[in-house]
Amino acid sequence: MMKKMFLMALMASLVASILMAQDEKPGKFEVIDLGKGIKLEMVFIPAGKFKMGSPESEKGRQKNETQHEVILTKSFSIGKYEVTQEQWEVLMGKNPSVNVGPKLPVTNVSWVECQEFIKVLSSKTKGEYRLPTESEWEYVCRAGTNTATAFGETITSKDANYDESKINKPVPVGSYKPNAFGLYDMHGNVWEWCSDWFANYPEGPLLDPVGPKEGVRRVIRGGSFNYFYVSNIRSSYRGDFNPPGNRTIGIGFRLAKTN
Repeated sequence: MMKKMFLMALMASLVASILMAQDEKPGKFEVIDLGKGIKLEMVFIPAGKFKMGSPESEKGRQKNETQHEVILTKSFSIGKYEVTQEQWEVLMGKNPSVNVGPKLPVTNVSWVECQEFIKVLSSKTKGEYRLPTESEWEYVCRAGTNTATAFGETITSKDANYDESKINKPVPVGSYKPNAFGLYDMHGNVWEWCSDWFANYPEGPLLDPVGPKEGVRRVIRGGSFNYFYVSNIRSSYRGDFNPPGNRTIGIGFRLAKTN
C-alpha cells in the first residue's frame, strides 16, 4: 500500500512538472534537407498525459484496447507526413513500392528495413531518428481528443483514405485535412510501423511505455486504404498481425525524433 501511494505521488509530481514546462505547443516544426531538393518536416510534440485505449462503450472496440493513463515525460518530434517514396529513394537508392509516385507513402518496407533507413538518415543528418512508440503514436493521433478518431466519433471518406473510400490505393501524403497537432494521414492511407512488440497493455497508469523487450509481431497503427472496416482506423485500434520482416502494399511508416 505504501509503495502504491508513493508511486501515485511520484506520478502526480511528474505530471505537475510536465504541465508547468509546457511553454511550447504542438505545431512548431523543423525542415530537414535530405538532398536533391527533398525535404523532411518534423513537428514538435510537448510532453503530456492522455488516456490510451478505448472505453468499453466505443463502437468497434477490441479487447486489447484496455483504457489506461499514459504519461509521456519528454517532448519529441514526429513526421508531419508518412515517409514518402522520394524520401526513401534519395537515401536508399531504390523504391520498393508497388503503387509508385514521389509523394505517395513508401510501402512494401518491413520493420527491419525501416531501421536501415533510420540508420542512414540519422548518420546523414546527425539526428536521433526512430520509429514512434505505440503510446507516442496514439498520443499524436488523438491530438488532445478522447473520441474514436481525431475528427470525432465518426469519420468519413472526406477525412481519410480507407477501404470505404473506394480509392483502393495510397494517395499523396497531405491529401486530407490535418489533426489538431498539424499531422496528416494519422487515420488511413497506409498502416504505420511502431517500435513496440505487440502485447496486452500492463495494468494501471504508465510512464513512457515502450512495450515488451521481445515478441513475435510488431505493432502497426492507423489503418490503410485496403483494410476492411472503418472501426479499424480508430485512434485506439492496434494492428497486431505483422512480424518485423513482413512487407505489404498497405504498410509504411512515420518517423519520430528524440529532442
